[in-house]
Amino acid sequence: MSTSSERARLPSIRDVARLAGVSHQTVSRVLNDHPSIRPETKAKVLDAIAVLDYRPNLAARALVTSKSNMLGILSATIGEFGPTSSIAGIEDAAREEGYSVSTLNLPSTTPEAIGNAVRQLEREQVDGIVVLAPQVRVFHVLRGMSGAMPFVTLQTASGSDGVSLSADQVAGAKAATEHLISLGHSDILHLAGPQDWIEAESRMRGYLDALRDADLPTFPPIRGDWTADFGYFAGKELSHRRDFTAVFAANDLMAIGLLHGFRDAGVRVPHDVSVIGFDDIPVAAHVAPTLSTVHQDFPELGRRAVRILLAQIRGEDQPAFGALQTLLRARESAAAR
Repeated sequence: MSTSSERARLPSIRDVARLAGVSHQTVSRVLNDHPSIRPETKAKVLDAIAVLDYRPNLAARALVTSKSNMLGILSATIGEFGPTSSIAGIEDAAREEGYSVSTLNLPSTTPEAIGNAVRQLEREQVDGIVVLAPQVRVFHVLRGMSGAMPFVTLQTASGSDGVSLSADQVAGAKAATEHLISLGHSDILHLAGPQDWIEAESRMRGYLDALRDADLPTFPPIRGDWTADFGYFAGKELSHRRDFTAVFAANDLMAIGLLHGFRDAGVRVPHDVSVIGFDDIPVAAHVAPTLSTVHQDFPELGRRAVRILLAQIRGEDQPAFGALQTLLRARESAAAR
């Protein structure tokens, strides 16, 4: 009869080898994806691993392979819906590949803070880094740093340079503005994100492109800070103006604050003013009126980032991804003029 200590013992590589009917060296070769292993042998080993729920000792493997099987995430926006969803996608994809994740939040985006953060991840011996810090200056610093650490950026501007990923922010913003135009609006304001943010500039560009294509007048953008508090303040201030009929806000939090500010000022949405946001955060479908917005697949961005980063680490050809397409969600906050 087995003892409780025997029952609690985690399966070892030799247990896997015994069940698969191979040597423990063969199991090790399968775990390290050695090309000499025959497909039928690999299948037997993988079946045994699944049956035993075997977990490789990553620390021991690191001594042999010089790989930590750990990825680093460098983020300047932890806690916000988009980055948090992308991080979840990164963690899921990394776990499927046998990697763990170390996430580090940037306290600021000064060159010194960025350099210190990268060096900290290097001290943790991560095999590569995913960067979620969509300020222009962050990428300037990273490009200027020497070193062979593989990294991929969730750079949320349109286009990709081979080590960056993006949702097509320009196309999404253009679609949002074109939706308002299709509803008969010709005087459309833009509540923009802060300067130096790549996604803020991309969304402003999409807004301007749509107005230019429709030969409509433009207004100076109102620079916000992504928060619902600023949106509320903007709604109260804009309630004194009557030279516009619609607002495209660069993110949902500002758009939701805008709805609140308009309501408190007696401006009816969408009867007096239509509002559309960007991101499609979960609460957007539950505010009153429900918020028209632009959806982007943050978890898929995270999964793609892991695939590209692991290809760099393994010396493989990197998968070619175009910009991730966005999707317009038409709800109650935008209506015909």
